[in-house]
Amino acid sequence: MTSHREETVTVAGCTIRVLRGGEGPTMLYLHGAGGLAGWAPFMERLAGSFDLWAPEHPGFGDTQDPAWLDTIHDEAYFYLSLMDRLDLREVHLVGMSIGGWLAAELAVRNTSRIASLTLCGASGLHVKGVPKGDFFMWEPEQRVRNSFHDQAVAERVLAQPVSEQQQRVNLRNQRTVALLAWNPRLYDPHLYKWLPRIDVPTHIVWADDDKILPLDYARAYEGLIPGSTVTVIEACGHLMHVEKPDVFADTVASFIAGAGS
Repeated sequence: MTSHREETVTVAGCTIRVLRGGEGPTMLYLHGAGGLAGWAPFMERLAGSFDLWAPEHPGFGDTQDPAWLDTIHDEAYFYLSLMDRLDLREVHLVGMSIGGWLAAELAVRNTSRIASLTLCGASGLHVKGVPKGDFFMWEPEQRVRNSFHDQAVAERVLAQPVSEQQQRVNLRNQRTVALLAWNPRLYDPHLYKWLPRIDVPTHIVWADDDKILPLDYARAYEGLIPGSTVTVIEACGHLMHVEKPDVFADTVASFIAGAGS
């Protein structure tokens, strides 16, 4: 096991927790709507090649509710300030789901500290005629089942006991996701105009059985970000980092290794 530790960082008057482990080039991982549960198997694998930073976004988990948090743009500016505050350089920025949307919003504003960008099942765009799965309206069990291709994985997740504290965290995460992505649903109507500004190697990673954001959304990102490439993980659902952690981590790491060569 790669040793990891938990730290706190204060930026813009907001203190967040950060999980950190591994050695090598800096990787900043931005989590999705489910929050930052803990040091996950895919993180363990990535930490074998990178100095992995996994922060908990403002408004999620046990972090503070900053008065300035109203939109996904506020989260993006927070992370730009965090990279400045920590003087992170040549960062390999990886975002999952709503964290991918956040990574894209961050990158269109400033890539001076970013070496590469990886968007994994990223929300943030609207593709006319291609409906998203509306997880806001799904029952809890349906939300879990629709997040995976392999229903055996879904069964294992559903069988895990949920403490009262975790229930409170889940509700808080859902509230913050609603603040950021309720209306319009899971996208920024202006983001598409600025994605061509991204000038770092960009990798778009998607699952072939994503019931929340179909594969057409990966192609939409590819068409808007110059030079970007798409990798599709087969027989997998939206939460690819949970369903196929080793494949996911190796896919992310392989692109970064190639981009640096």
